[in-house]
Amino acid sequence: MNQRYYSLDVFRGATVCLMILVNNPGSWSHIYGPLEHAEWHGLTPTDLVFPFFLFAVGNALAFVMPRFEERGAAYFWKKIIRRTLLIYAIGLFLNWWPFVRWQGDHLAGVGWTWVNSEGKIAGIRVLGVLQRIAICYFFGSVIVYYLKVRGAFLAGLILLLLYWLLVYTLGDPVDPYSKAGFFGNAIDEKILTWPHMYSGEPYTMNGVVRPFDPEGLMSTIPAIVNVIFGFLVGDYLRKRGKHIQQMQDNAVKGFEIYQTLTVLFVAAVGFMVAGYVWDLSFPVNKRIWTSSYVVLTTGMAIAILSTLVYAIEVKGIRNWLTHFFDVFGKNALFVFALSAFLPRGLRLIRIPNGLNGKGEPVYLSPWNFIYERGYKLIPGDPRIGSLLFALTVIAFMWAICYWLDRKKIYIKV
Repeated sequence: MNQRYYSLDVFRGATVCLMILVNNPGSWSHIYGPLEHAEWHGLTPTDLVFPFFLFAVGNALAFVMPRFEERGAAYFWKKIIRRTLLIYAIGLFLNWWPFVRWQGDHLAGVGWTWVNSEGKIAGIRVLGVLQRIAICYFFGSVIVYYLKVRGAFLAGLILLLLYWLLVYTLGDPVDPYSKAGFFGNAIDEKILTWPHMYSGEPYTMNGVVRPFDPEGLMSTIPAIVNVIFGFLVGDYLRKRGKHIQQMQDNAVKGFEIYQTLTVLFVAAVGFMVAGYVWDLSFPVNKRIWTSSYVVLTTGMAIAILSTLVYAIEVKGIRNWLTHFFDVFGKNALFVFALSAFLPRGLRLIRIPNGLNGKGEPVYLSPWNFIYERGYKLIPGDPRIGSLLFALTVIAFMWAICYWLDRKKIYIKV
């Protein structure tokens, strides 16, 4: 096995696979509970996806950081700035894509801002999942490059404590951890402005409906720490885990291998306990990305990754399932972007689907048409058809990634 752990590719691939699953149901009205985000405070399996991906970004960073350090600061800055801007630009591109929208019976171009069908000013969302990944990658890389391992760990703790202080002191005194009471809302509204914020989770304050952005500016601060902690675990594996790659029938090496994994499992338990304890005063919450959420999800990520390292690297378990996720992991960002690019682009193709209650024509995109005329008709619980549609999307995306892997095409950014 080479220096890059196969288990890390499997971990990242499984995370991307779950990302695609939860983002592509047949119907948002028919979703099984575990595939939905927690309503506000709390945690579901879906709430693990994003922090796990940031953790995996940190893992990968640990294996390229030695090259950055060897080639100097100029090389480091060139690489991280280029990658940060590219990932951010892809996220912005997907928010804007397909650049035109149907208005009645004709296509109208979409600018940075425009007037929507309700006569309100709309705009391109500035932030999003890929944008947060880009920002966290940038600041996480800078912190670990200049502060090294101990300094980065300390910086991570300071960021988490500072964020807790900001949320508590600057938020609504009645409930600073509520959607309406979160201090970051005012900052997002001031800097991003309403037309460029996420509009899918609004809240009402003083009789006014306001947008809430779950990938807002302030909640990105603690998300950086997911990358930092991911780096620390990856760095530990890179340094101490070299014995796993050289495993032989040697009692000393065997002891070192299990000592390495034991440290990781103990760290995982420690993080999870700390996260649940912190939850008592700073609730675990994905949408405002609370510090307890960072600590708890980091512990869970370490536990799962350690299990994969043990099973794959130590026990040598490699089968169809590991290969299935590995294929996703090799083109992770590409396939995630593709899973958003295709359905949005297909909205330009309209298939007639009868009339609505007002006698107006209704249209479906090919993406939705497949669900409405196929999966939705599956008898029984409507959530079954919705889930099967999402699984079909995964199979389709996997086929593309498999073909790329067979051709040795790996799209890096």
